[in-house]
Amino acid sequence: MSFFKNQFANVVEWEEFRDDMIFWKWSNREIKKGSKLLIRSGQDAIFIHNGKIEGIFEEEGEYSIESDIVPFLSTLKGFKFGFNSGMRVEVLFVNTKEFTVRWGTQNPILIPTSQLPGGMPIRANGTFNFKVNDYVTLIDKIAGVKNSYLVEDVKIRITSVLDQLLMKWISREGKDMFNLQANASEIARGIQEDLDMQVMNNGMTITGFQVMSFNYPKEIQDMITKTASHEMIGNLQKYQQVSITDGIASGNLKGGSTAADMIGIQVGMNAANQMMKNIESNEKSAASESSNAKPAASSSADQGQKKPNFCPNCGTKTEGANFCPNCGQKLT
Repeated sequence: MSFFKNQFANVVEWEEFRDDMIFWKWSNREIKKGSKLLIRSGQDAIFIHNGKIEGIFEEEGEYSIESDIVPFLSTLKGFKFGFNSGMRVEVLFVNTKEFTVRWGTQNPILIPTSQLPGGMPIRANGTFNFKVNDYVTLIDKIAGVKNSYLVEDVKIRITSVLDQLLMKWISREGKDMFNLQANASEIARGIQEDLDMQVMNNGMTITGFQVMSFNYPKEIQDMITKTASHEMIGNLQKYQQVSITDGIASGNLKGGSTAADMIGIQVGMNAANQMMKNIESNEKSAASESSNAKPAASSSADQGQKKPNFCPNCGTKTEGANFCPNCGQKLT
């Protein structure tokens, strides 16, 4: 008899566990007398009968259905296991961990901007995090009609609305289209709030959203890089010279062509003009210094030729004479 009884005993457990599986339903089987419930780390087990939650069990371990589980089920406490009959219920196993998902725009998003009439084509990538937080809603909206649910299912739903949300939060408050990375945290916070509203009605919550990078088309990125280098130079003449050099280096302006010759002449003229300006500036500077020095020299000479009012030899009043009228002392 004992052997016959064990024929009906079974283990209720997550039989098809995968790391990317959000929940899995054990169903369409009877739980017999002597059955065990096995809950592994990171799993919750939810007993469902006639579409209603009877009990939620969160602690990992092995439990006897008859003695450890049934007494705590809300409406099945009076259920008595018969020898040949069992209890038909569903057990929903839920993965309780936080999932991290990589995302990326499949096609460029055209962000409206005054700089480009057709819009700025931008790609972006990053990660988002989510977890199950409402079992009642999860069962009502998803688990009631599905036997399992994967991370990929959530990713498909998220990415279906992500382009619109990126456009919304990038365009918000006129952000600089050429320096979006500086506003990445603010953009990510706004998108996270909106995405949370999208998955809330499925019993889940978005716990994090990150934008790792914004990517422009190559020609736009090259323009941004060149603009940054010109701003670092901060000089119009050097800007022109750098542009000319870039043109020759890229083969767009080849040496020996009329355009290259004209550019060479222009560069030479600019250099000559700059040289003349430097010479004129140096001459003006020298003239200014000479002008400032002459009054001092004149003053020194005048001081050396000044005649004394009294003879230094005999003290006789000189009255502007070159020689003393009394002793003949030279006075200049």
